[in-house]
Amino acid sequence: MSTPTLAGSTAEPWSVKTTGHSAATQDYIADVLASVRAKNPAEPEFLQAVVEVLDSISLVLERHPEYRSARIIERIVEPERLLMFRVPWVDDTGTPQINRGFRIEMNSAIGPYKGGFRFHPSVNLGILKFLAFEQVFKNSLTTLPMGGGKGGSDFDPKGKTDTEVMHFCQSFMSELFRHIGPDTDVPAGDIGVGGREIGYLFGQYKRLKNEFTGVLTGKGLNWGGSLIRPEATGYGAVYFAAEMLATRGQTLEGKTALVSGSGNVAQYTVEKLIDLGAKPLTLSDSSGYIFDEAGIDRRKLAFVMELKNKRRGRMAEYATQFPGSVYTPVDAAADVNPMWNHKADCAFPSATQNEINGKDAGNLLRNGVYVISEGANMPSTPDAIEQYIQQHILYGPAKAANAGGVAVSGLEMSQNSMRLSWTREEVDSRLHTIMKNIHAACIGAADRFGVPGNYLHGANIAGFLKVADAMMDQGIV
Repeated sequence: MSTPTLAGSTAEPWSVKTTGHSAATQDYIADVLASVRAKNPAEPEFLQAVVEVLDSISLVLERHPEYRSARIIERIVEPERLLMFRVPWVDDTGTPQINRGFRIEMNSAIGPYKGGFRFHPSVNLGILKFLAFEQVFKNSLTTLPMGGGKGGSDFDPKGKTDTEVMHFCQSFMSELFRHIGPDTDVPAGDIGVGGREIGYLFGQYKRLKNEFTGVLTGKGLNWGGSLIRPEATGYGAVYFAAEMLATRGQTLEGKTALVSGSGNVAQYTVEKLIDLGAKPLTLSDSSGYIFDEAGIDRRKLAFVMELKNKRRGRMAEYATQFPGSVYTPVDAAADVNPMWNHKADCAFPSATQNEINGKDAGNLLRNGVYVISEGANMPSTPDAIEQYIQQHILYGPAKAANAGGVAVSGLEMSQNSMRLSWTREEVDSRLHTIMKNIHAACIGAADRFGVPGNYLHGANIAGFLKVADAMMDQGIV
């Protein structure tokens, strides 16, 4: 029987490897994939995410046919609720503007929907469904009681004034407020949604509902936010890398690292790498990347934080500020990213989905990279991942390695419910423990299902089992 592939995707095709499975499992997976493709024909990112998970849990379906009988897979790939709405707002010139708003409430089997908002021109239904689907398993891995969701808009905050961003956020929340709540759906930030946007969104929710609740995470520290939340995703990705290295008796001390992006995730990945004795070499934004052979130290990182968080400038300024570093602008026609073609030990892709393709992965491996911990969501294409697996490098997939952000969002929810505020040290300690537990869960699941050391299969299986068992317990809903 032919194996199903992700035909029509903008990413490279990838197969669900059913060789060695029973005919019943092979036929079932083929039927599920055919149905998903038919229902979501113009959503390549979502299809890519579904194929990746199915490739892993085919191992589970062989042992647990009850999940097939209960149609768990068919239910888990379908959002429980999908919201799409118009967002009208007025810019500073008095001109009405129209954007689209979305919220994908994917799965609530283990808790209220949880997942960020993304404000970016690239936002569409397929991207948000892929992110919501990934979020279900990521949240499950944290061990915290959170379901999966995602939302956002094609609104671009870049270049907008504070007043324009406020007008948009207030309009966005004026529709969404009736669908979310502290025990229903708890959004957070993502690309394009930082502390400013969360503040405006929360203020409008409070105004409309006349209540002060923990309905959003990523809030300001003086009105319900948690310490370590901005740092959490980057710190968590580094903690996960450290756990992987420990399985080989190594640490991050003295390791060189390539880091993409220059937002919160990248910034705090660099910070934690410095803390643990590693040397970060790169950062990037949509215009290009910098390579600093001397390493990005605390002084240079402080410059990047001021540049990106306050002045909202471009990474090209880094090379001007620090002689010896090299800035390379983006070449839109190139089929590789030269940032992944430098000698290093570790890579932390922390920018966006599918930023490492097959050729980039080949360059990484040839240049000695043997640890990859994904800070962004699905930053590696399928054939890049295939190379990581074949070469047996330490590969931490996004749903495990970048779960630190949502983990601390869950801790913020707990603090809000108890009307408490934990210290920085307590939150960081809890985050570190959660990342250790996620690592252990991945290793344990991979061992139990016959693929030892495969973090990709381990993460997907461990995340799936908790959600699937909860769905079995709760009946056909």
